Amino acid sequence: MFKKCLFLAACLIFPLCVSAQESDLLNSETLILDVPTANVLDKYQASLLTRAYANGTIMESLDFGVIAQVNIGVSLAVYELVGSSDDIKVLDPDFQVKWKLFDGSLYFPAIAIGYDGRRYGYNRQTKKYLDDRKGGYITLTRELFTPGLHLSLGANLSDFNRHDIFAFTGMSWQIKDHFAFLAEWDNINNIRDSRFNLGANIFISPALTLTGAVRRIGRGSDNERVLQLRYVTNF
Repeated sequence: MFKKCLFLAACLIFPLCVSAQESDLLNSETLILDVPTANVLDKYQASLLTRAYANGTIMESLDFGVIAQVNIGVSLAVYELVGSSDDIKVLDPDFQVKWKLFDGSLYFPAIAIGYDGRRYGYNRQTKKYLDDRKGGYITLTRELFTPGLHLSLGANLSDFNRHDIFAFTGMSWQIKDHFAFLAEWDNINNIRDSRFNLGANIFISPALTLTGAVRRIGRGSDNERVLQLRYVTNF
């Protein structure tokens, strides 16, 4: 019970601990949905991401721009927090870090490396996650053809003991000032285990984004609906 109360208190208190200044329009998304972009938060900028997904799970991710071009963050998820279950489980906390190596140029994409420990789709019976963590990764991002269309692609090493290399790619297309279309092909090592995700961003304000998405499209009962809210501010 103490862990549950602590988690909920953190969700409520964090927005009050940072200044509510307007941040830039979220055209520098650090994630599409699961695919990391080469973008980072500015120094002294903070992001609070609340994600609701399968089995009433809520994940909170806090990311900070601590120095120029470097972000660090921590994530914590609570399984079956939403719903009528009395058997709520606080999952292992994860952390993430990203370093932007190159801002990009007229001919070359922006480049970033990082580590993302977040995992999704927990199964209480097997006590395993449906998705491995992203782990160590390199990602490249570039605007293509038309303003607002950004493509990201890269590779990741989920488990340093297995040495299996996965690929990922994704795009975000901001069609209007308040709407963006999202598409990803993630976890590419073989077709069977790869994930295709589709979603959309609604920019409620320059600092607040609502995202709705479907993950693992075409995977039958493993399909997952996701709703998330992201707030970016300065501290």
